[in-house]
Amino acid sequence: MKDRQEPGDLQELGDVPIAEFRKQLHELADWIADYREKIGERPISRNVQPGEILSQLDRDAPEIGTPFEKIFPDINRVIVPGIAHWAHPQFMSYFGCTTTNPGILAEIITGALNVNAMTWRTAPAATELETLVLDWLRQWLQLPNEFTGVVYDTASISTMHALATAREQIAPNTRKLGLSGRDLPRFRIYTSDQAHSSIEKGAIALGIGEDNVQRVPSDAEFRLEVAALRAMVERDVAEKFKPLAVVATVGTTSTANVDPVPEIAKICREHKMWLHIDGAYGAGLALLPECKSITAGWNEADSIVVNPHKMLFVPLDFSALYMRDIGRLRRLFTLAPEYVHLRDPDKTEINYMDYGVQLGRRFRALKAWVVWRAFGREGIAARIRDHLRLANLLVDWIKADKRFELAAPVVMPVVCFRFVAADKDKIDILNSEIVERINASGRGYITQTKLRGRTVMRIGLGNILTTEQHLRNVWQLIQRTAGEIASRAARPESASK
Repeated sequence: MKDRQEPGDLQELGDVPIAEFRKQLHELADWIADYREKIGERPISRNVQPGEILSQLDRDAPEIGTPFEKIFPDINRVIVPGIAHWAHPQFMSYFGCTTTNPGILAEIITGALNVNAMTWRTAPAATELETLVLDWLRQWLQLPNEFTGVVYDTASISTMHALATAREQIAPNTRKLGLSGRDLPRFRIYTSDQAHSSIEKGAIALGIGEDNVQRVPSDAEFRLEVAALRAMVERDVAEKFKPLAVVATVGTTSTANVDPVPEIAKICREHKMWLHIDGAYGAGLALLPECKSITAGWNEADSIVVNPHKMLFVPLDFSALYMRDIGRLRRLFTLAPEYVHLRDPDKTEINYMDYGVQLGRRFRALKAWVVWRAFGREGIAARIRDHLRLANLLVDWIKADKRFELAAPVVMPVVCFRFVAADKDKIDILNSEIVERINASGRGYITQTKLRGRTVMRIGLGNILTTEQHLRNVWQLIQRTAGEIASRAARPESASK
């Protein structure tokens, strides 16, 4: 009996043979093209139950290798039917989030290169391409030259890094000493009641605490109410809290509205607070010259985040954080072991690992560079304009059907509306049921949200494949479903239940 396994007992100790890999790539390329071309024929999602996917897969860890020819059928049989197809042209949920054919090509190249963009020396092209695309985007956003960026995965992480920098500015040496055991006040962060929950998550991670995120009431158009912000800050100062930062939103989570940034900036200057702008969704609108007004006050900010994987057609994930004097971020997070730097880095080198908690970093810049070169600013702007056109077309359809009403102003390609042709005590339940029925049908996918305590339906447009006909299909499905549910709800209950 042999006491060890000889190399010859295995197929090959190297990778899959290149000829076999080449064949698989060609087959996969056809599959991807077919998926993109025919995705509209698929159900958007199936009504799978928790655990259903696992029940169809082998739970035992593989002891020996399996050929890709046997793996891929399981992808088709289990994985692909077990997801919600976000790229489907009638998926209109959350914020617009789409992939593109150039983006898919770039992701394949990124996977093949598989570089770690932690320092300039580990991936010079990855570092310098990140610097380039960040500057392209800065120019498109019309941010002043003193703003410099860094790429993370999501806006949640970007915002957390911005708030960490704000915390270090107001409580120096927190990097070294932490918060506990020091004679520090309780810090406050302010944001509107329409802002994203990532602000609380950031406060939790930074030791500031969820309860110290103060939600400021919004006005009739769901924008942060400046007078209420001022009152809250002044009250907190009187009660010995320390105002730390305000997070203003450009493209709020439910209605995609824009907070009054210039007025908020004035309060921040008066109280020496950090101003962070969450433009994860809406900042991309600045690429349209006719929408330049949304950039008002941005030059007053300390930091701003924008997610090109939302409105700007870069595949998930890609989030850009811009900061005035980004050296503050680098000084906060630079902490490199000796093995990372083979020699003292030249001052001209940028090591993006020094700008956050990550050490290993994906080559995300490549997909932005490819997509933005493929479309150009004009091409991107034209596609955003079309999504705005579709949103306004939907508004017209809603206004023409008296059973529905708009629930919020439409500023971006997000429309909130409500079915109202029912008893008042049933309207919320009916709107929720309409959404559930639409999504269960597999022919449309929308969301619901709460505005002033009322349940409303919400459609977000941004898929590059979505046409006017796709939107019409979903609207007619909503109308039909609403009519069926309302008729059933209006029928008297059976006496013999």
